[in-house]
Amino acid sequence: MNLGVKVGRLELKNPVLVASGTFGYGEEYAPLIDLNQLGGIVVKGTSLKPKIGNPPPRLAEVSCGLLNAIGLENIGVEQFIQEKLPFLKKFDTKIIVNIFGFSIDEYAALAEILDTTGIDALEVNVSCPNIKTGGEVFATDPKMVAQITQAVCQRTHLPVFVKLSPQVTDIVAIAKAAMDAGADGVSLINSFPAMGVDVFTRKPKLGNITGGLSGPCLKPIALKMVWDIVRNSNIPVIGIGGITNFEDALEYLIVGAKAIQIGSANFLNPQVSIEVIKGIKAYLERHEIKDINMIIGSLKT
Repeated sequence: MNLGVKVGRLELKNPVLVASGTFGYGEEYAPLIDLNQLGGIVVKGTSLKPKIGNPPPRLAEVSCGLLNAIGLENIGVEQFIQEKLPFLKKFDTKIIVNIFGFSIDEYAALAEILDTTGIDALEVNVSCPNIKTGGEVFATDPKMVAQITQAVCQRTHLPVFVKLSPQVTDIVAIAKAAMDAGADGVSLINSFPAMGVDVFTRKPKLGNITGGLSGPCLKPIALKMVWDIVRNSNIPVIGIGGITNFEDALEYLIVGAKAIQIGSANFLNPQVSIEVIKGIKAYLERHEIKDINMIIGSLKT
């Protein structure tokens, strides 16, 4: 049975990845699961310099989901290369580094620094404010997405995937802008802006007041956006949003995503990614399907 998939130039042993910001650098999960079984690990968002995050509380449970306002805290690219990457390279799984910046130059510089470090791909988080335009978020403007993508692709030989925000009116236009600028594919969706209130203290549930919503409540929205892109283009898509079991993962693959990422569910069940891989394999065996690629894009309409 073949579980291998190809997303743009990136070949994966299976379509199951763990999402950035939910798996750290893999160290905390290594005692709990066999990282070698994963299709890949998308590491925590990485910036040029170390970044201090938002004040606590940074996480709060809400109905059908999870609020977070971590604030993109990370150790910076140089410390990542020196301290975290050697550990990740011990495992037989793809290493995808999620990068972010507050100017196009920062994205490009990160791509160049990481180009020859032995990682397998870049995921470009465009859900950041552009300091040169007064804070307009890159992800909402096709032209800015294209400029970032082009700048990154010019400075790296690695496969490049642009992680899209759901806060747009036309997700297809944004995806096409990224592809036309040289991306290998897109991953979607990022978390959705949200907030929660503690009625007993009358205070926000997050120290930052607002944050990003993730979890099962996002799955129908994300599935629709994946479908919109797949049916209107041949853009390789990695689906993200609310995957908690193998059935959820299969929904994305059937719609047309070539791979998926598991995010918030890792916090509830550290074994979930392995369970999803086993569940997909059992499903294929049960239905006598020898190649996972026969499932991808098989939606009957």
